Amino acid sequence: MDLQTLLSIEWGAMGPEFIILGVATLLSLLDLFLKPSVDRRQFAWLGFAGIIVAFGVLLTQLNDPAIQILDNTYRLDSFSKLFKILLLLGGAFVMLLAADYDPIEKLEYRGEFYYLFLTGLLGAMMMASSGDLITLFVGLELLSISSYILAGLRKKHLPSNEAAMKYVINGGISTAMVLFGMSYVYGLTGSTNLIKISQRMEGLLSEEFQYITIISFVMIFVGLSFKLASAPFHMWAPDVYEGSPMPVTAFLSVVSKTAGFVIILRIFLTIFSKTPGEGGTTSLLVSMGDYIAIIAAVTMIVGNTIALRQRNVKRLFAYSSIAHAGYVLVAFMALSPFMLDSIWFYLLAYGMMNFGAFAILQLVVSKTGKEDISEFTGLYRKSPLMAIAFGVFIISLAGIPGTAGFIAKVNIFTGTLLMEHFLLASIMIGVTVISYVYYFGLLGQVFFRPATNPEPIKFPVSTAILIVLCVVGTIGLGIFPNLALDVFYQHGKFSLDFFQ
Repeated sequence: MDLQTLLSIEWGAMGPEFIILGVATLLSLLDLFLKPSVDRRQFAWLGFAGIIVAFGVLLTQLNDPAIQILDNTYRLDSFSKLFKILLLLGGAFVMLLAADYDPIEKLEYRGEFYYLFLTGLLGAMMMASSGDLITLFVGLELLSISSYILAGLRKKHLPSNEAAMKYVINGGISTAMVLFGMSYVYGLTGSTNLIKISQRMEGLLSEEFQYITIISFVMIFVGLSFKLASAPFHMWAPDVYEGSPMPVTAFLSVVSKTAGFVIILRIFLTIFSKTPGEGGTTSLLVSMGDYIAIIAAVTMIVGNTIALRQRNVKRLFAYSSIAHAGYVLVAFMALSPFMLDSIWFYLLAYGMMNFGAFAILQLVVSKTGKEDISEFTGLYRKSPLMAIAFGVFIISLAGIPGTAGFIAKVNIFTGTLLMEHFLLASIMIGVTVISYVYYFGLLGQVFFRPATNPEPIKFPVSTAILIVLCVVGTIGLGIFPNLALDVFYQHGKFSLDFFQ
């Protein structure tokens, strides 16, 4: 590639990614050359500022036409823009949460703590804009490797060591399965470009080719199901969530899960929605819907029922996260006309309520040194504002009216009914009712049990900002959901640029 060609590429399309990369590089250099006595907590604010700048640049791109650069390996279309909004918001919230994180044994490598979040975020953003299997995989591994290191960053904490090892092993297995499925797709089409693959897969009508496409579909979906922690590929999640530092658990629960759905939507809607299935009468994605429905149902049931027996709050939220992955899979399986907006809004609402809940979990766990549910007894008497905020997040996770969680579940439920998947809709209602048991059991500890330690819990600045933003977002989107949905409908021109 000569200099003139290089300069002719519209590099501005990658502005948000370049900003995140630059800030991550700056933090790594500062961490390397600054004296050990310098407090690395300030890195969180630098990282937060970088994410805000990247978010601002992304907002200026919303009205720009779709752009494909680097031989269509990078795409700045409406899909990537809207989902990068979620990823950048999640990254900013992680930085606010990590700024005040202070475990008992202290972090030896606090500088790494912050720029590894940024590299993971960068990988997720690359996945959202990838138009090629290779760049998708590179983004996925950048996110995964950063997450493996973050999970084990508390080196002197044995559960953190266990979390990192289990995460690496399960992540390696899932990566191998995804690669195996991708290799079949490449073998069938001779291309790694998603649009070219879609065009060539559309003509594969012979029976032997359809068997191979089914194998590739299953292998890719199962491999990515590990990333989502959907049942029965969820067994790593409770241990990893429990052992990881609290901001890392929040990162895995929201940002990593959002990225997992981004890559599933990008691959399966682009490739398999046009691949013939069942003798060519329908697409492979539609014909495999029953299998996706089974995974979605099992995920919802397993997540909500096993959560009933949890005493450790991080494990409880791990199973809650598994259940919520099942809800989003319901929307994906239904393939309703408003599938994408339902998923986008659900992930936005889930990020708001989950980050807020984890912020309060971090405050309580840091104060008591324990993660048992009993440590939340009498929180209302010790810190009424914190207890009320926690109540808002919990009832939103449960899907109570007046919250963003309720609107998000109603959107998915409506789409499922519209496509006449009545059994799956019934299961969704049933497991949501089951979830009330552990969600309201936790609220019972907070509001109706006497406090074991009456000493109040203080709000650090960054955590207080995070909680206020999440409360406003959770209630605001519950009362005025169109504030978010209007943004989606205004800029979500998927029919014009997703398959081009």
